[in-house]
Amino acid sequence: MATVELRFSALPEHVRTARLVAAAVARRAGVDESVLDEVRLAVGEACSRAVGLHQRGGVDGAVRVALTDQEKRFLIEVEDEAGPAGLPPVGSDAEEAGEDAEDALGLAVITGLVEDVEVTSGASGGLIRMSWPLLPELDEF
Repeated sequence: MATVELRFSALPEHVRTARLVAAAVARRAGVDESVLDEVRLAVGEACSRAVGLHQRGGVDGAVRVALTDQEKRFLIEVEDEAGPAGLPPVGSDAEEAGEDAEDALGLAVITGLVEDVEVTSGASGGLIRMSWPLLPELDEF
């Protein structure tokens, strides 16, 4: 199981780099070419969300992207350090708060692109875990 890990400052200009690296590592891991655009888009949405949470909350921490080639799946984790700033305010209405609606839209895009997705958040930050199947290795004759 090989893992590539990126850490970057929560700035929008770094999201493109994360997308490109994710697509390159996914291709090398054996993800089907037909879903590489979905990988790229999902990572872009997850990283943009993390950057937005950091910037809205005034958090200086890094965004972490871990790309793991497992036996039969390719796993990507995007983790923010937004802490409580990344948690929705108690009693907030997503339609009234533009940031909450934007966040919900980003998560909807991710769940539309990725079959296997898990979103968690806590006091130290949030984590989006996504995975895609790998192509079966062909036996050589």
